[in-house]
Amino acid sequence: MTIRAALTRLASLTVSGVTHNYDVDTVPDSLNRVQLPALLVLPITPPTTKITRTASDGFESIAFSSGPRTITVNVTHLLLVAPVEAGRGTRSHLPKVVDFMDAYCTTLAADPLLNNTLLEPARVKLEPGDFTYGHAAYHGCAFRHTWVIQV
Repeated sequence: MTIRAALTRLASLTVSGVTHNYDVDTVPDSLNRVQLPALLVLPITPPTTKITRTASDGFESIAFSSGPRTITVNVTHLLLVAPVEAGRGTRSHLPKVVDFMDAYCTTLAADPLLNNTLLEPARVKLEPGDFTYGHAAYHGCAFRHTWVIQV
């Protein structure tokens, strides 16, 4: 399978309550309220975000001469729920974020190989918090995927 096929399959996940899903070809530079809640497939970190990555994040090649040729891919699937607003604390949107986290896990559990585009089930770390995307801050959750894909 290809990285593109896995990214496209990730973007097509239907998470209950999420109104917009953006693939790598359609990721907007910024969002407005009518586009929320939204899931964005981010194989790279856009320069305007405050999404942190460790030095090892990104693409990693692990190929064995006697076994299947594989690559490990780290991708962020960013959930943005609502803008951070002055006078309204995190608590005002925290229940929604948690509900979306549960819905996301339920959806991914039904298709952990992303329609067989992955060699192994996706490993996902959840990082709820506030994220800057474009020029605005949003309450949400970063779903940090680690994939093994056969090439």
